[in-house]
Amino acid sequence: MIPASLRTLLDDTDGQRRAEWHGREIWLANETWGELVVSLQGAQVLHYFPAPDAAQAAGASPNAPETARTADALPNAPEAARAAGALPNAPEAARAAGALPNAPDAAQAAGALPTDAAEAPEGMAAGGWLWVTPTPQDPPGAIRGGIPLCWPWFADEHTADESADRSGPLHGPARKAAWRLDAVDKHEEGVELHLSPESRLHSQLTPRAVIQANANRLHVELITEHTGETPVKMSGALHTYLAVTDAFGCRLEGLPGARYLDKLAGFAEREQQGELGVRGALDRIYHSNAELTLDDGNRRLRIARQGSDSAVVWHPGDDALPADTPAEVGRHFLCVEAANTRLDPVWLVPGAQHLLGTTLSRAEDA
Repeated sequence: MIPASLRTLLDDTDGQRRAEWHGREIWLANETWGELVVSLQGAQVLHYFPAPDAAQAAGASPNAPETARTADALPNAPEAARAAGALPNAPEAARAAGALPNAPDAAQAAGALPTDAAEAPEGMAAGGWLWVTPTPQDPPGAIRGGIPLCWPWFADEHTADESADRSGPLHGPARKAAWRLDAVDKHEEGVELHLSPESRLHSQLTPRAVIQANANRLHVELITEHTGETPVKMSGALHTYLAVTDAFGCRLEGLPGARYLDKLAGFAEREQQGELGVRGALDRIYHSNAELTLDDGNRRLRIARQGSDSAVVWHPGDDALPADTPAEVGRHFLCVEAANTRLDPVWLVPGAQHLLGTTLSRAEDA
């Protein structure tokens, strides 16, 4: 679920291009395999939407089922389809055929929508596996949503903070920094992006990001290289905001028996009893490297992690939503994060590298 303004930019994209959104440069892809949006502020994935299988077989974008695609009923369709009124502002006949971006039950059955299109709050557009707030902070503020890169520390774990009093920004400088797009490897099945910061963010540590997307999965890597002379203790996270029908109706599978720190109870250590059902505010760091499955009642997503023995699960609850998150969209995300925390900090020695990764896929595809 993404802001309608971002949906509009995607609908105007055929292939790949750059554009500006809320004062930031973004890179967009709208291809037969699906959609991807990355902000060059923070190297942050904002949107990923794989094409449903039926549409994929017909060479479709994820915004329309096979019947609409075979009729050339997409925004960039030829004049014959345009003349027939089969564009996003088409009449009810086209809508009945499933030719609009907010596709009906057929697309939902294929796992294309996180919620029924009619239920999308004002200013938002249904569709996609990630959630982004419709009211992001102005630059240089961080964008809430997508997959922010928390580096080289996470939350209040400032061990790699080089400021005199360790008062650096929450989650480190990477998510607000300007990144350059170093390479785009486009192929028929998907795309791979390589990004690096435009300026140095740490005197000894150098990060780079790799983003891979295709019709089956989204994979994000944050790679850290130690180029200095003394060991550094670091933490970090891929702070993934997953789009869900209702956060308080979600079930996260894969954590029974795992120990966790409950941040809402002063970091009390506890053990997970059974599968995790989200019913209200929570902020937990699970000591586990298990693959997880998120079930929001509409679709099941598998979440695999690399280089991480901490899984952070967070939702602030209805009464503590951040200032940049309107109440009407506050329950449409749940954060499930690949992380290195106080439970599994990373010590890097000169010349060493560390890879922190996360992979999202449909549970039935994995």
